[in-house]
Amino acid sequence: MSASSSHEKMSLVELRATAGLAGIYGLRMFGMFIILPVFAFYAEDLPGGNNYLLVGIALGAYGLTQAILQIPFGWLSDRIGRKPVIYLGLVLFAIGSFIAASATDIYWVIFGRIIQGAGAISAAVMALAADLTREEHRTKAMAAIGMTIGTTFAVSLIVAPALNNLIGVPGIFTMTGVLALLAMGVVYKIIPDPLVSRFHSDTEASAGRFRNVLRNPELLRLDFGVFALHAVLMALWLVVPLSLRQAGLAADQHWQIYLPVLLISMLLIIPAIIYAEKKAKLKPVFTIAVALLLVSQVLLASTLDSVWGTAAALLVFFAAFNLLEASLPSLISKIAPVGAKGTAIGVYSSVQFLGAFTGATAGGYLYGNYGGSALFAFCGILLALWLVLAATMKAPAAVRTRMYHVQEMDTGRASGLSRELAALPGVHEALVLASEGVAYLKVDMQGFDEERVVQLLGGEA
Repeated sequence: MSASSSHEKMSLVELRATAGLAGIYGLRMFGMFIILPVFAFYAEDLPGGNNYLLVGIALGAYGLTQAILQIPFGWLSDRIGRKPVIYLGLVLFAIGSFIAASATDIYWVIFGRIIQGAGAISAAVMALAADLTREEHRTKAMAAIGMTIGTTFAVSLIVAPALNNLIGVPGIFTMTGVLALLAMGVVYKIIPDPLVSRFHSDTEASAGRFRNVLRNPELLRLDFGVFALHAVLMALWLVVPLSLRQAGLAADQHWQIYLPVLLISMLLIIPAIIYAEKKAKLKPVFTIAVALLLVSQVLLASTLDSVWGTAAALLVFFAAFNLLEASLPSLISKIAPVGAKGTAIGVYSSVQFLGAFTGATAGGYLYGNYGGSALFAFCGILLALWLVLAATMKAPAAVRTRMYHVQEMDTGRASGLSRELAALPGVHEALVLASEGVAYLKVDMQGFDEERVVQLLGGEA
């Protein structure tokens, strides 16, 4: 048995795979996000676009099919290969984009967004990244791919008003469809073919582990949290762009609000993240961020007639949003059983997309029938419930996940080695999976002796 040194750098193949997959993942999310700041304006001129319920469904429809199909697509990639599933997803995304671009009414836009979401390649992308990276570098690869979500979201908000002014929403849909087709060339030419594809417990959902994940109250708290977070985010795009315009800021100038708000909010969260991780104060920082989200809804509701007031409220919202978006996956990793991390993340991601659909749909109905106050009340209730759940959750242990390659062994030896590793100082959980050739450890970095682990695994530090 051997364990690779965690101090080795990523190989060129690993770097190329990570960069290529991050680009594809980011491109797909770009296509989802980019219409958020401008779609409410476009819908005004569409037949049926005066019905805010339909506008909300159009905004969030991708989330429904994404939530339903992302885990099954991951399982399909285990059977027919990662790249075929990614090709299929990109083709579906492109078809949906072209349908939405040529839509003559709101119903065809909804249909296009549904097809966009059906190209649910997230799980297949993560599984391919796991195939193409060694265990000691997999966390870095996943983090790099995950970071593209926040970056893509920020870029989308900033460039959407300018693109809308240049080519309109149909042009934006067409552009994202073309980019999806070009991305297929990236998959073919740049991303290597894995020598071996196998199931990875840290990145993929296992049907046999759903029960444990869904019965874990701490994970369910986080699942509700990401549901509420993305429901509120999507609901806001039904009212904020229209309110900024009504307050006197032309639609093509909204980037002047979004750009500084996003940049300042990202700078504000850096000290909070460092403090939470270094001082093991993740729970209080997390709870304060949820409380700030709730405060932001009150501020937005009371400042919608003011450009500067809305900008200040958005700054509070995005500072809290970005902090929570960065913290939630980390909390999932800390809390999930070491052998069920992939399943926990799969459920979390599906609930996130379901939240986007629910928030946009409910927000559209409430805004259209009862006005902005009802929409903000809906958001406030969701966040108040989350605040209670966050304040009463157990403080997560200050642990990190480590992975090591192991050579072939039978299940009996794997079970024995799991017990030996779990008995080491600083190790909270250990699981050796003979079928995957991997040892998963959840460790306290302050008391963790990696050299002893490597000795047990038969390698060299």
